Amino acid sequence: MTSEPLDQYTEICRDAIKSSSAKLGKTFENLLLEILLLYMAIQRKINFTQMERYGTHCEQTYRTNFNRSRAKCINWVKFNLSLSRRYLNMDGLLAIAIDPSYISKSGKKTPHVGTFWSGCAGSMKHGLEINGLALVDVYANNCMMLRVHQTPSTGELKLRSMTLVQHYIAVIKRYRKELLKVTDIVAADAFFSIRPFVNGIKEQGFHLVSRFRDTASLYYVYTGPRSNKPGRPKTLNGKINYKKLDLTHMAKMHIEGLEGTAYTLIAYSKALKQKVRLVIWVMPNGKHKLFFSTKTSMSGEEVLRTYRSRFQIEFCFRDAKQYTGLAHCQARHKNQLDFSYNTSFASQNVAKVMMKENGLPYSMASFKERMASTYIAKLIFDRCGSIPNRKLISHTIKELFGWQRKTA
Repeated sequence: MTSEPLDQYTEICRDAIKSSSAKLGKTFENLLLEILLLYMAIQRKINFTQMERYGTHCEQTYRTNFNRSRAKCINWVKFNLSLSRRYLNMDGLLAIAIDPSYISKSGKKTPHVGTFWSGCAGSMKHGLEINGLALVDVYANNCMMLRVHQTPSTGELKLRSMTLVQHYIAVIKRYRKELLKVTDIVAADAFFSIRPFVNGIKEQGFHLVSRFRDTASLYYVYTGPRSNKPGRPKTLNGKINYKKLDLTHMAKMHIEGLEGTAYTLIAYSKALKQKVRLVIWVMPNGKHKLFFSTKTSMSGEEVLRTYRSRFQIEFCFRDAKQYTGLAHCQARHKNQLDFSYNTSFASQNVAKVMMKENGLPYSMASFKERMASTYIAKLIFDRCGSIPNRKLISHTIKELFGWQRKTA
């Protein structure tokens, strides 16, 4: 039938809602399922006007339900974790990736609108910022978004007597129970490799995998015998000179496909005031990069692969902006924006699960085109007055839109 792919997509959403333990009314649950489907079926700008054109409700119904308190009852972390169990290898090495992303927004009345850093533009721009949490499968290089929160503006942070780093810590603290059940490793870029953030997440039970600046002050750890002389025992054995590495203190790493040479050791960070598992990557051009983990029990290979897999969250932001309307919401209410952002990533996660379970290669562009075509075809047949040949239509739709696997 024409609705088979749509029914499968809806069923995956329904299973995730049940797993999230969300107490939703039947009416709102059905509307939520429709909204998640519309985010994948609407090909152009995804806003309330387009939802009225493609959906079964009026524009005001969508606006109202995006803003209602029951929309906040959805535990997006649990919702997306249930999808992650169907998509990721939960027994492998996992990490929580955290990263902010700039959202273009004009006007002055939107909550928390301000000036934020845009990585694409390489400068500060007027708009909004969201802070994303994602679950990353390190060795498979797969990623599933868990939750995003809008970053308060500079003025709002001052009113709350908070810094930007404290806000990022508060987001992790809010979901620590759910996250710690999965992993205790947080992967972030070099912006987060500062003592306030490291100590803040350490209090919540997490360890950080990140990167130091190239001139960071790091020291060899002394592991020799004690001198039995009075005074404090010797703990450090000199500062690390990156141009003349002391290879007796470190082990060479053998990673397939890695250009240059990498070494690993336990070192002391002057900035963090603690020992870290350090990876020194010397590139063929002679320059070096410093990766570390505050969890010293990790191996050097795990540290390096975890940090490099962190970049998968950027692909989630890219796909959401291009295909699931992350930057399309024109609302000016905080709750509506939050619901829109997380619905965008939830529909993306459902699409990933469906592609995997149907044996389709990962391509959000192809998947959305198939879903949109199937959705339009269903609308046409639903509004047709005659009784269609369901068996023939089912075979035709699968063949035309690529849902049916071709024999070798």
